[in-house]
Amino acid sequence: MVERTEQTRRSQMLAAMAAMQEAHNLLVHPDWRKQNYDYYRAIWVECAELLDHFGWKWWKRQDADIAQVKLEIVDIWHFGLSDLIRAGALDDSLLTGVSFEPHADPGGELFRAAVETLAQETLIGRRFDVAPFVRVMQTLPMSFDDLFEMYVGKNVLNTFRQDHGYKAGSYRKLWRGQEDNEHLIEVLAELTCAPEEIPARLYEALDLRYRASAD
Repeated sequence: MVERTEQTRRSQMLAAMAAMQEAHNLLVHPDWRKQNYDYYRAIWVECAELLDHFGWKWWKRQDADIAQVKLEIVDIWHFGLSDLIRAGALDDSLLTGVSFEPHADPGGELFRAAVETLAQETLIGRRFDVAPFVRVMQTLPMSFDDLFEMYVGKNVLNTFRQDHGYKAGSYRKLWRGQEDNEHLIEVLAELTCAPEEIPARLYEALDLRYRASAD
């Protein structure tokens, strides 16, 4: 019974994220499904950016920026969701039987390998596959609740970007020496409101910081 309840909760969160992604994609283009956007390419490029934040260079010291790593995973999920929605492959069965239990990976090699597998499978199939993506989450680790919370945050930031000239090229990604992703992490950590209030409160807080940075 507990397992079924958890599955229902995840299905509800998945449906909420899908609705938010649909709304954002419509903001980008009202007929986005027919634009042949290369979501697969965006995914493997994000995989490379993810590894840069996690660290892979053996010739220098690198400390993993886990908050930024999780944001890159969320970016991949944005493109993956879009690909699934466009293909008509998003339904309640998508997460049936899927485990998000963490896998011990003290040295980070399982995680790096999982990211590379996700990039490889995406390039070969030119589509998003949930299984290697979940493996990335397990080996970090990152829970489905983490994914949902950070997805909501990043979706609000993406909408904020579009509203402030991202597509036209007038948006400023750096605010007082910090990238907007870093501001997002700080604002999310500061919010103390009910979950349903997060999108509106987050947008307001980002807007205040953005306007202040122009002074």
